[in-house]
Amino acid sequence: SIYLVCGQNEKTDKPDTHALFSFLQLIQTISAVDKDDPLGGQKFFFSLAAVNPNFTVQDNEDNTARILTRKNGFNRHEISTYLLPVVISDNDYPIQSSTGTLTIRVCACDSQGNMQSCSAEALLLPAGLSTGALIAILLCIIILLVIVVLFAALKRQRKKEPLIFYNDEGGGEEDTQAFDIGTLRNPAAVEEKKLRRDIIPETLFIPRRTPTAPDNTDVRDFIHERLKEHDLDPTAPPYDSLATYAYEGTDSLADSLSSLESSTTDSDQNYDYLREWGPRFHKLAEMYGGGDSDRDS
Repeated sequence: SIYLVCGQNEKTDKPDTHALFSFLQLIQTISAVDKDDPLGGQKFFFSLAAVNPNFTVQDNEDNTARILTRKNGFNRHEISTYLLPVVISDNDYPIQSSTGTLTIRVCACDSQGNMQSCSAEALLLPAGLSTGALIAILLCIIILLVIVVLFAALKRQRKKEPLIFYNDEGGGEEDTQAFDIGTLRNPAAVEEKKLRRDIIPETLFIPRRTPTAPDNTDVRDFIHERLKEHDLDPTAPPYDSLATYAYEGTDSLADSLSSLESSTTDSDQNYDYLREWGPRFHKLAEMYGGGDSDRDS
């Protein structure tokens, strides 16, 4: 239960003699009823659990009691809420008793004793809980809510798959015009623009197998025979390749290579030594060395 007492004047912040309760002023009358036997009338007695310097209880001996003040004034800026434990006992043997706590608030009143304003702090405080306890409970609730929100956000972020774009080059590069994204989308175009193609012989060449050498044959001669067989085999890898060098990248800063050709002539070079490298280089020797007709002319 909450009962109100007038204290200081709210406007002047000074004690108002008309608004203050005097000594042994009646605040409220309380009563007790036995719900099990309300008609028979169980008799109850009222008393304080401990001596209180501010209030007292006067038993009326009719299951009611009066709450009286024990001082002339109350300052609501010093203490705005008082807790008054009251013990209620019956006349049975053994005596049974129960303790209830009355909450008494000090409010600002006018000169006529009418209440003007009261702090809502006492209305929110349950019996036995202080302001610090309520603040601690609120902080715990806020922390739990923050943890739940963070956990939900992290769980949602894990489920979201990142989107990665691969059609973008690094900033500041100068060769962005030479990059053709269509080449990646059309694999056939890559094969058509290939600058180097391996040429696999179409005719099947059956290498001539030399008879097995006797056990007393020199190992060196045996290796030379096998090496000669593979050199004469045109189908053995690596295959001849056709490379195209007439392509330059867009915005390429490389100069022309024509100066290399002007520095030498065909007469200055002798490519006959290419014939000594084996049958694989005969075609190259004919192209650069020329035939007998070229020498005669």
